[in-house]
Amino acid sequence: MPGTIFGIPFDEELFLDMWNEAPDPYLTAMIESGAVVEDSTIAEMIQSNGNIYTIPFYNTLDGEDLNYDGQTDITVEEVDGGFQTGVVYGRSKGFFARNFTAELSGADPMGHIVSTVSRYWQKRRQYRLINLANAIFSITGASGLAKEWGEKHVLDLSSTTADPRKIKETDLNDLATLSCGDNKGAFGLAVMHSNVANTLENLQLLEYRKYTDSLGVQRKMQLADINGFTVIIDDGVPCEDVGGEGANSGLKKYTTYLFGNGVIRTAKGRVDYPVETVRDAKKNGGQDELITRMRETLHPNGFSFKVPTSNWTQSPTDAQLFAKANWDIKFNPKSIPMAKLQTNG
Repeated sequence: MPGTIFGIPFDEELFLDMWNEAPDPYLTAMIESGAVVEDSTIAEMIQSNGNIYTIPFYNTLDGEDLNYDGQTDITVEEVDGGFQTGVVYGRSKGFFARNFTAELSGADPMGHIVSTVSRYWQKRRQYRLINLANAIFSITGASGLAKEWGEKHVLDLSSTTADPRKIKETDLNDLATLSCGDNKGAFGLAVMHSNVANTLENLQLLEYRKYTDSLGVQRKMQLADINGFTVIIDDGVPCEDVGGEGANSGLKKYTTYLFGNGVIRTAKGRVDYPVETVRDAKKNGGQDELITRMRETLHPNGFSFKVPTSNWTQSPTDAQLFAKANWDIKFNPKSIPMAKLQTNG
């Protein structure tokens, strides 16, 4: 409904349209790499208020074929499979005038508000993608799928006492081969720390993408390309102190993630009031507030979410979403193009 907020004309429907259309270069890069897929089937499932959905799957056909000679009977084998469970999380965020005042005098105040809100939710999506990966790669086991997952999809090349083992030009390709063998071509996206990206840049292997800002100045993005991989540079990936000796004291271990085709399924859930404006006449002598809400899923394909036995509500907390105990592996690991590389830079 048209009105005003922060002293400017404000139409909630127009804001919502602009918010939905706001460019998200990181999500676009993830989708173009093939790693993140907008799943229409999941989207249809979660348009109600439900937060749990189940997707059936069928295992890859295998086994010996038969001689077709007019005499040999054809035997049939049952196609087996299973199901995986995903979860929708809902989040909200409120802003008030002080968040926007410094720049609201510009020519496009509505555009500034939309871009600010959009960037906020973009960063939160990346945060959840990285922490979901942390949870998934924490799944371990002494046997079965979990054991194979840990052995083939995690490559730790970091050092704790010797010279730092920084990333090399062949490491990403070697990890893709280790984890998925002849299916390694499915990989297309890498998420890494800026220090790891800097090592590759110094080796002249990384090519940064650029954009032109509103003043016509070309600027470098936190997006790059290397040997067929789209690279997202995000210092939210794990970085831990590992000690080191002498000149190498303070040595750090950096995690780089590889994602492949269709490994992250995403969809938007139903939100009846995604944006509202509120005026609080008492707070700070009177202030305008913008409330935003969203529901979505980021589901690692091949894994299943288990509802916690306690403190469960209609939306999982981040602690529940990122807890390894709440996830099970369902697919053959070779068919899951996700991998984790650890180096000292």
